[in-house]
Amino acid sequence: MFAAKLLGWVLLGLVRLLTGAQARWWGCPPKAEQRIYFANHQSHLDLVMIWAALPEELRSITRPIAARDYWANTPMKRWITTEVFNAIYVERGGTPAPAEAGAPPPDPMAPLQPLVEALESGDSIIIFPEGTRGHTGEPQKFKSGLFTLAQMFPDVVLVPAWIDNVQRVMPKGEIVPVPILCSVTFGAPITLAPGEERRAFLDRAREAVIALRHV
Repeated sequence: MFAAKLLGWVLLGLVRLLTGAQARWWGCPPKAEQRIYFANHQSHLDLVMIWAALPEELRSITRPIAARDYWANTPMKRWITTEVFNAIYVERGGTPAPAEAGAPPPDPMAPLQPLVEALESGDSIIIFPEGTRGHTGEPQKFKSGLFTLAQMFPDVVLVPAWIDNVQRVMPKGEIVPVPILCSVTFGAPITLAPGEERRAFLDRAREAVIALRHV
């Protein structure tokens, strides 16, 4: 759609004007292969920042996740995230609600299903394994979704990323962005080792993201 493409270029220019949207490929080159980019999460603008940092040929094949309750709560934001970012909506809140008496138990895979479908279709995705935004500067413990996806899609390349300064562009509770120089550093891919336990892998993935902070 021409309108979506035009708005995409406008948003890209605006984001780069406000933040610089500098991409630093420290551990791997930008490459058109199927990837799961996993990054720290401190602002609703994280998905916009990492999207803008990718070169055009990667943006077209890479889908960021977006919290449905925030990014789909107005027709305009819903249109932008759907038509411009090609985002994958996810529900915040994590654990499914307990089933009523006599009903089948909730499916623990349900929150991941949109991501699974995107990967099955050949897309790359951008995820934030903390699940919710952190406010201490240090990523929270990673939730299990990244581990599950790594198990299900062993051939997809897992690329850590550190998003720097974007929380200062749009602090929590603010609606007017502030120009601040930001960057995204992409690190060396990691792999799930044979027999590696869930928590050991998630802690190692988190450390891979943190290690990029001072690169």
